[in-house]
Amino acid sequence: MKIVGYETLVRWQHPEYGLLFPDRFIPMAERSGFVVPLGMEVIRLACEQLVDWQRQGLSAQPLAVNVSPIQLSEPGFCEQVRAEIDRHDLAQDMLELEITETAVLDTQAMDNLHCLNEAGIHLSLDDFGTGYSGLAHLEAVPVDKLKIDRSLINKICNSHDDSPVVSSTIILAKRMNLKVVAEGVETPEQLVHLKVAGCDIAQGYHLSRPMPAEAVPGFHTSFNQMQETG
Repeated sequence: MKIVGYETLVRWQHPEYGLLFPDRFIPMAERSGFVVPLGMEVIRLACEQLVDWQRQGLSAQPLAVNVSPIQLSEPGFCEQVRAEIDRHDLAQDMLELEITETAVLDTQAMDNLHCLNEAGIHLSLDDFGTGYSGLAHLEAVPVDKLKIDRSLINKICNSHDDSPVVSSTIILAKRMNLKVVAEGVETPEQLVHLKVAGCDIAQGYHLSRPMPAEAVPGFHTSFNQMQETG
């Protein structure tokens, strides 16, 4: 096994309610329109973090950032992202943007996606299996990766059919030259099944729990040493 990238997790340390997860504040941010400047701030901070890791000698690994459908539908979004990457003097492929199926139903969103793709910025379709598009719609979307939702991964080894939906999705996605990522892998049995099925990448608590950014270089070093000795 090897580490192939990291993903940002946004949390709000509320002075009264404590640590809040995205489902508590992102819907409100989307309704108010605040998700647009908030999303760009997350991208800015992600770029800063990549620069900081590189200064610490961390080998080049892309960092993924989730993008709201509202953010993706903003005119000029692509140009703003490209400008942020250039300002931090990063390679375009060091930033990966994760979108949902519902985000690709808008004309402006599609224009931004093609612009980002042409700029060399990696794109992933997140939470696949929970939206409306289906695999047929993927032909029009310039994504590099398809991330299978954890709700489908949870069915692996928890039912008699061993989740043929996951295996079929992997086969069809690979025929479309897409890398396949399994989200929410929590058991070694799931990992083995996914490897046999041809899944390219896995993420989840079985591999690593969320950690603060400052812990990543140490984790990276320890992981590589374990692989060398293991």
